[in-house]
Amino acid sequence: MIDHPPSPPVLPGDRGRLLTLDALRGVAVMAILLANMPGFALPDPAYSNPRAWGGDRAIDIAVWALTEIFVNGRMRGLFSLLFGGSMLLILQRAEDAGENGATLHLRRMAVLFVLGMIHLSFIWTGDILAHYALVGTIALGFVDMSARRLLVLAVVLTGFSMALGALDCLGLFAAAARDTPQAVALWNAYQAAFGMPGPAVLMPEIIAMRGSWSDGTAFRLANNGNPLLDLISIGPETLSAMLLGMAALRSGFLTGQWSRSTYRRCAALGLGISLPAYAAMAATVMASGYDVRAVALTQLFLQAPVRLIGTIGYAALVLLLVRPGGWWTTRIAAAGRMAFTNYIATSVVMTFVSYGHGLGQFAQWHRATIYLLIPVAWALMLAWSKPWLDRFGQGPLERLWRVTARTSLSGR
Repeated sequence: MIDHPPSPPVLPGDRGRLLTLDALRGVAVMAILLANMPGFALPDPAYSNPRAWGGDRAIDIAVWALTEIFVNGRMRGLFSLLFGGSMLLILQRAEDAGENGATLHLRRMAVLFVLGMIHLSFIWTGDILAHYALVGTIALGFVDMSARRLLVLAVVLTGFSMALGALDCLGLFAAAARDTPQAVALWNAYQAAFGMPGPAVLMPEIIAMRGSWSDGTAFRLANNGNPLLDLISIGPETLSAMLLGMAALRSGFLTGQWSRSTYRRCAALGLGISLPAYAAMAATVMASGYDVRAVALTQLFLQAPVRLIGTIGYAALVLLLVRPGGWWTTRIAAAGRMAFTNYIATSVVMTFVSYGHGLGQFAQWHRATIYLLIPVAWALMLAWSKPWLDRFGQGPLERLWRVTARTSLSGR
């Protein structure tokens, strides 16, 4: 039997929606675009290394550094945190309605996995939904734990994630000598992911993305990562954040039931630790000349212990800023209620700008220039989400997910 958290205040006339969760989700779906823009518009290693492509100017490096310090990892962490909290809330409400919550959840994860694979294969390689579906299935085994035990397990999993990252980094450092064919292959693989592999290595991706939709799809199908392998490599980190989200819901943190002074302390501590740490790591990468070893060390190992600390800090800050009835809160919460639709819609729009089936701008712009698209995307999210919800009550993909999961559950 799932242990319910204290009953949070529910806004009248909003069908039981929790404003705090919707507002947090809205911030996450908007802010994660800051992290994802290089993935839409630039070759793959440029996501982690600004010198891989499109990062030659001082302003490009500055944009990379600001994104590293203030965004990267934390918005994905916030999404994962909210996924765990929302999962627990859906299970609780299903039980209250006399339904089999576990069966409903597994159906939802199956549908999400299919939709995520469609997104991954036919729209954009940066999909996270299929991964969330797999990790969310595993997370079901922990829903009966207390908030304290969930928190402890989240910390343990973070340590395990760091251990995996350390092994990766040790392998990379050992391969730096490039004294065997195996070492050369491993070094080149890390260069292709985190380094500066050079135009000859990057041109197949550039040509495919500037080509037709079928060219891009063929490239994605040939080069996409395996979600099952991702489950091993980044699954512990994702599960850690989901369990922390369950603990945060169960304790009342995500529902705004803590005192404002406590939220202020959480924000000050979380951001006071994470922002200087990320700044130091960005400075280390810059001082190394953007060496692949420095980039991999920060991405795979050093960021892990402060990523969730920063995520909690941002969550506390957003909860402090939530104002029921305020224009910004209402609009951002509406974008959050349609986070699934807005996430996929962002991929569709940004890949249309970048890929050959649309405007064909892939790898044509500098890193800083691509960020000019973000205010436009944010304005569209804020402009359309609330009117759509006022008319239809639910985002189109949210409705598809819900109806498909419940139809398969009922057997019709």
